[in-house]
Amino acid sequence: MKQTDITDADLAVTASTFAALGSEQRLAVLRSLVRAGPEGLSIGSLGDRTGVTGSTLTHHMKILTQAGLVRQEKQGRSIICAAVAYDELRSLSEFLLRECCADSATHHEDHTHD
Repeated sequence: MKQTDITDADLAVTASTFAALGSEQRLAVLRSLVRAGPEGLSIGSLGDRTGVTGSTLTHHMKILTQAGLVRQEKQGRSIICAAVAYDELRSLSEFLLRECCADSATHHEDHTHD
């Protein structure tokens, strides 16, 4: 098996972040926030767009916030939620693509390994 330059600590952080995305509802919440852009959405609008409301939405936001993928900010009487970890999301994608075919005996033209 080909060794990559991923440390155990990096692997643990990556696994933890993937775990935060391991729910269909959390992935829908993050997707809505990414689509909304940096200005984010109010918690009510986020619930309307995803169909996830109340304590369930609060629970999912807590997990995504702890993973560093989103933030919540009180603005007046509203709570605004926004995706903040675009670089982290890009890193997760690159992690998978970098590892693609790393152990393959044949070279694949459409995959590069940096």
